[in-house]
Amino acid sequence: MCPDSAAPEGSSNGRQVLGAADISRVLRRIAHEILEANKGADDIVLLGIPSRGVPLAKRLAALIAEVEGSDIPCGALDITMYRDDLRRQPTRAPMPTQIPDSGVDGKTVVLVDDVLYSGRTVRAALDALADHGRPAAVRLAVLVDRGHRELPIRADHVGKNLPTAQSETVRVRLAETDEADSVTIAGGAR
Repeated sequence: MCPDSAAPEGSSNGRQVLGAADISRVLRRIAHEILEANKGADDIVLLGIPSRGVPLAKRLAALIAEVEGSDIPCGALDITMYRDDLRRQPTRAPMPTQIPDSGVDGKTVVLVDDVLYSGRTVRAALDALADHGRPAAVRLAVLVDRGHRELPIRADHVGKNLPTAQSETVRVRLAETDEADSVTIAGGAR
């Protein structure tokens, strides 16, 4: 999980803002938005940002394939060594980057992440992506946009806009990594 986007591991307190059915519904909507924006599934590559962006990208690829009847290239883009906060954050082991065999050159790459917060994770992802090729276009799909941007970055596809206080934390749990699907918000003054 990206340090700037979510609560610490093991934090389970807070109020639920999205349940499993809600997450399924918003991912289906995002899949359709991606298809509409691209005018079909041709030349789309989905790249999830570890850790929770990867299962979200796989779910989106499956939903798009369900609609289009063909597989969508899907992979993972590790951004660990591209982060600008390596000195301040606890050490995190790099995760594997998996670029589909078709590559990213000339493709529409959709970066997928769980929470958009400061924009620094996305900036790091853009730097990492540049080392793997030159896409025709790059779009961003996020499950939750919580605001508080520090960089001029905006998501093209958002599951839920969730205005938060900076003192609050947003925790995304997914069945693939946490045994259940939910988005909760905790902390802050009530």
